[in-house]
This record gives sequence, C-alpha cells and structure tokens, in this order.
Amino acid sequence: MPVIYPFTAIVGQEQMKRALILNAIDPRIGGVLIRGERGTAKSTAARALAALLPHIKVIADCRFGCDPDTPATWCTECRERAARGEELPVTTRPIPFVNLPISATEDRVVGTLDIEKAIQKGERHFEPGVLAAANRGLLYIDEVNLLDDHVVDILLDSAAMGVNIIEREGISFSHPARFILVGTMNPEEGELRPQLLDRFALSVEIRGIRDPRERVLIIERNLAFEANPEGFRQEWLPKEQELSRQIEQARQLLNRVTYTSRDLLAIASLTASLNVDGHRADMVILKAARAHAAFEGRTSVSGRDIALAAELALPHRLKRAPFQQAEMTMEELQDRIEQLQGASSTGKHTEPMPTREEEAARQKKT
Repeated sequence: MPVIYPFTAIVGQEQMKRALILNAIDPRIGGVLIRGERGTAKSTAARALAALLPHIKVIADCRFGCDPDTPATWCTECRERAARGEELPVTTRPIPFVNLPISATEDRVVGTLDIEKAIQKGERHFEPGVLAAANRGLLYIDEVNLLDDHVVDILLDSAAMGVNIIEREGISFSHPARFILVGTMNPEEGELRPQLLDRFALSVEIRGIRDPRERVLIIERNLAFEANPEGFRQEWLPKEQELSRQIEQARQLLNRVTYTSRDLLAIASLTASLNVDGHRADMVILKAARAHAAFEGRTSVSGRDIALAAELALPHRLKRAPFQQAEMTMEELQDRIEQLQGASSTGKHTEPMPTREEEAARQKKT
C-alpha cells in the first residue's frame, strides 16, 4: 500500500483543512466542496485526512461495514441475522477512502437488485455500489462539476439522509450510507448548478500560495517525501497521531456541546441580513460551530465558533451583483455576530453592520 502524504505536513490552506476536520468530527454537517486552481493539494488533503482518522469498529463479515454499537443504522442483512439470533463478529479497520469516477452511473453509485433471481428463485440479491463501499469512510469526487447532475443529486441525498434505499418491483433493500463527502472542482472547467452548490454544506475557495518562503517549504517537503516516503511519514507521525486523537475526542464531546437561544438568533439574523435563501445554511452553521467548539475541547458555542462556521457555510450561498465580490472577512463576520448577539440580549433591534461592498456603495451615493 503506497504511503500517503501526511495531512499535517500540508503547507497553508487553513480554511480547507478546517472544513475537512469539521466534517470528520461530524459527517452530518453535509460535506465540503473545495474549489480552486490545479496543483493546490485538494486531492492530497482528502486522501491524507482519510489516512489519519481513527480506525472504526465494524461487523466483521458485513459488506457495508455496519457499526456494531448502533443497531438502528444496520443494513437489511445485519438486522435479519440479528433477528435470527446469530452472533455478529466484530473487528476494527481503517476507514475506507472511495474515489468516485466521473463516468459513474446511477446503478454504479447506489447498487443493483437482481430482479430476475428474485422472481425465479425467490432470493433477494443486492450488488453493492459506491455508497456501500464509502459507508463510514470518505467519498471523494474529483471534478464534481463534470459529473452528471442526477448522480450528484443522489450522492448529496444519501449524505444528508445517511441511508441508501433501493426499491425495485416491490423488492426493497437498505443499508447505511454515512460518509464524509468531499468534492473538488476547478471553476475554469465549468460551474455547478446553484441548486447543487447549495447542497454542499461547506465550501472553500483556495488559491496557490504566493509567499515565496512558503512555496519553498512546499518544494522541500515534497522532495523529502518523494525521496523517502516512509521516513517522511515517520517524521510527521507524532503530529498526525495528535490530530487524530483531537478528532476522536471531539467526536465524543460533540453531543455535549450546548448553544443558547442567543446563538440561534445570531445565526438566523446573520443569514437573514445577508439574504441567504432557504434555511440549510442556518443548520450547517450551527452544526459546524458545535464541531469546532468540540475540536477545541469546549462544551459551549462561542461567537468565534459561529463566525468560523459562517466563513465556510456562506460564501457559495451569498448572492452577488455584477462585478461584486461576495466574500466577507473573518473579522467582519465576527463583528456582525457579536453585534447581533448583543442586540438579542437587550431585546433591541439594530441594523446589521454593513459589508465592505455595502459601505462602498453608500459612500458612492453620498
């Protein structure tokens, strides 16, 4: 098995790494879309994240890697075996990394039921697809903007529901499909439809690093890795293990992270003031903020957690006027959130702080 470049050795690209880590802590966030030019470590980061994550406990002979500790999520086969009183053997394994090809069809993704065998022999036979292979792992889609829209819809639905249900001619089969969804794309090769763009929970736009010293560091680390992959991995292993431990602890802490009505009102007021369509962004910001608090070992959400989550959840959902940038800095988001939290605590209504674009337009009028 080839050695994977260490996640902690990736230079810069902090937003991308944060978005991936938050999804690793809570896959229910709904995935991340990484948009950027070629050669910016998009696929490297996705593979590296899967390699450092803690091993998982699975039912040893289950084709879908069902979690023995959560019977409610078991596949049809495991439920039927348990109902017959069978003992289900347990083992541990690394999380799977599944790379979805651009040419993937619907049957290849969801799997197929053998209707002929069911009719002739009365046997239900299910051939697993990509969703089965990716369960409890990381599903990576390179050039997601070139994938068939219908297939992207299916993947995003499964990521949101956490289950794959196949029904053909009155025959039904289901299995868990909980995975970290990572899509990458180069905007120069075409955009995703807005409906699909909104379905990705978080989005990051990355560019090549311009600082000469950091670029030199990238060269040096890549040459060292190519010269001795195993030696390079061993050098970074302590940092990889520390990050893996942090993610595992955050997963255990996640359900204990609390939030207040002020936090919810601040999130809702922020998305409303930015004219964000729908309510998906509100839920994503809350989930990502809780995951970030858990990552830092805290049991309550702060304004900074909300701002960091909003920085990842809002850019691809903000409406842009022609020639207008839809980006807000982290500082602007945090200032706006603190203002909204302060207003909610006093019961007063205050106008949200204008963005740079709004302020520039106001000054132009005056």
